[in-house]
Amino acid sequence: MGEAGDGLAPGIERSDEFTVAPPLVTNVGGTIGKGVLSTPGMIGMMEGSAQMLAYEHLPEGKATVGFEVCVKHVAGAGEGARCTVTARLDRVEDGRKFFFAVEVREGDRVLGVGTHQRRLVKAA
Repeated sequence: MGEAGDGLAPGIERSDEFTVAPPLVTNVGGTIGKGVLSTPGMIGMMEGSAQMLAYEHLPEGKATVGFEVCVKHVAGAGEGARCTVTARLDRVEDGRKFFFAVEVREGDRVLGVGTHQRRLVKAA
């Protein structure tokens, strides 16, 4: 796997729980009458989970930066909902490009699903 390290291999996965609360909430400019999980908030949770999954398996002095997100926000969750975000590494290219499957659920309901790509960089 080259400079990425042997620990960052396809199949590794990370799940984190979170509560829908500010700053992840929007009321869509007041048009829906209540706070819900925003699409940018959901994407931020997905990207953060993938970033931490990669970081946990990288050698010292390395990090990743995100460069592509392709996500569908398919269901809503109200403020206060308990959700789970999951990132799974599906593929590594050239030992430096990482392709993740990402998902957010509230219980059995899928709220968002998609892919996220990250690239290996030297940590500052």
